[in-house]
Amino acid sequence: MRVDSNQAVQSLPESGRSDSPSPASSDARSPASRPQDDQVQFSGAQGQIQALAEQVLQFPEIRQEKVNALRQAVLDGDYQVGSKQVADAVFAHMLATPAG
Repeated sequence: MRVDSNQAVQSLPESGRSDSPSPASSDARSPASRPQDDQVQFSGAQGQIQALAEQVLQFPEIRQEKVNALRQAVLDGDYQVGSKQVADAVFAHMLATPAG
């Protein structure tokens, strides 16, 4: 959206008004007294940021202490997973994830 400051101002007729401009009204219309090239631009960034923030809030909270403990158990070789647990997890993932 652009605000055009060069657009002519239409005044309403008033009774008892003289046709000669007063000093104040002539100053208001002079090019030196009004701002030039004022523009207002809205970008989609605000909406994009808000949409991204809403997506982030939908993610589950990560409990970093549990992640670190699991990582250390895997690195130490202490983390043991049964084949049934792996199969169940793979199957659950396949059901939850759309094909494509």
